[in-house]
Amino acid sequence: MNGSELASTTASKPKSQEDPVGNGHGEKEPNPFAEYMWMENEEDFNRQVEEELQEQEFLDRCFQEMLEEEEQDWFIPARDLPPQQRPGNGREREREQQEQEQDILSKSNLNPDAKEFVPGVKY
Repeated sequence: MNGSELASTTASKPKSQEDPVGNGHGEKEPNPFAEYMWMENEEDFNRQVEEELQEQEFLDRCFQEMLEEEEQDWFIPARDLPPQQRPGNGREREREQQEQEQDILSKSNLNPDAKEFVPGVKY
């Protein structure tokens, strides 16, 4: 057989299902390199991953800023009130009020035995 006859016989042969495909595997067999096919577009993959990471970082920063702004807007007595006005337990407050009243009374020049003032009433 010469080259032209050989070419015509191989071209006329129908491919059977058992003949290997170009990669050396049958058509029905899964590609053994399928899990590595993403590497074909590695630059696109890297770009996509970087975009996702940047987006997550941006969202984290925005969320943190939102929490800081919200914290500034909230009224927190322990932080925002002067120490003498901060709420304590009930007994402590009562004791402080009594001490303040005693201080006021001790410094007062008013007559404690005087009648109570009622507007519009003449004595």
